[in-house]
Amino acid sequence: MNSQRLIDTFLKYIQIDSESHNELEMAKAVMADLSEIGCEVYMDSCGEKFGSNAGNVYAVLKGDSEKEPILFSAHMDTVVPGNGVKPVIKDGAVYSDGTTVLGGDDKSGVAAVVEALRTITEENIPHPTIEVVFSVCEEVGLLGSANLDYSRITAKKAAVLDSSGDAGRIITSAPGQVKIDGYFVGRSAHAGIAPETGISAIQIAAEAVSNMKLLRIDDETTANIGTFSCEGATNIVAEKVHFIAEARSLNREKLAAQTLHMTQCIDNACKKFGGKFEGKVFEMYQPYKKADSDSFVQEVMAACEKAGLKAEIASTGGGSDANNMNQNGITALVLGTGMANVHTVNEYITIENLENTAKFVLELMK
Repeated sequence: MNSQRLIDTFLKYIQIDSESHNELEMAKAVMADLSEIGCEVYMDSCGEKFGSNAGNVYAVLKGDSEKEPILFSAHMDTVVPGNGVKPVIKDGAVYSDGTTVLGGDDKSGVAAVVEALRTITEENIPHPTIEVVFSVCEEVGLLGSANLDYSRITAKKAAVLDSSGDAGRIITSAPGQVKIDGYFVGRSAHAGIAPETGISAIQIAAEAVSNMKLLRIDDETTANIGTFSCEGATNIVAEKVHFIAEARSLNREKLAAQTLHMTQCIDNACKKFGGKFEGKVFEMYQPYKKADSDSFVQEVMAACEKAGLKAEIASTGGGSDANNMNQNGITALVLGTGMANVHTVNEYITIENLENTAKFVLELMK
């Protein structure tokens, strides 16, 4: 592995603007690098469905057909503010200048996969067929992986490089998520002259929320309201309130039960005050959980040890492209890359973790 080349590649990638829906230049850069390595490269057009100027990037490096193929994945988009990243290297780590995120989430994963592929080909290391997917719009609802052309993927196991925590962290379980998005609808009226003829949407929404179990429900389940929005004059009974909420759980039955509880609170409040709710319940993605004894979990742990790292089995409260892959018949695990303070302007990653992640990926590719 060429450490300096890995660092240079990472620095190149993070300085390419690629906030969600604007990943085209990043896609072009990784496609050029993958093609130079000798991969077959393709980009789909899924971004047209949800307003991205790019699609998912697929690559294949043919290998020993007697061995089981393996998929490596990371996402190309970053959260806001992610444009104009100016990297600063200090004390053995890479930071942004404090005005943007760094973009290590998830370009650390992209850079590790690219460097491992370069090493595989340069040193003629025997390997199975290696497939790669670099997705778009992961940060805004896993949209790229939800629209992957799974017919292009032959691998039934995948390493998704997209977690905080040191290299060697292995995420074997993650929650599913359901989202509720809509409007509480009442009836407007003059609040001073004839308030009794109105129905306050704010009052309906407040009743619903006050009866909901929220935040930490149990050790597997959470729920939260992200939007509760209404602006208007005090002399008008509010007609509409915008409401967006979510529920997450590692357990499918608990996720369904929490969703039902929240929708019942909405229905009961509407009935109490004579209003209605106009909206939808969206299943964003399903949970997954892999046993420590799972063959791919064991394979990943063995590769970790060969790379000289300490394996750490963990769970997460967030979703990733691995959720969609598991739902589509691929055993997918999320691996740590060392990214820290993600989604903030204080994000950083140590050079040691960059190197260790690439070493880990290289061992998995063999």
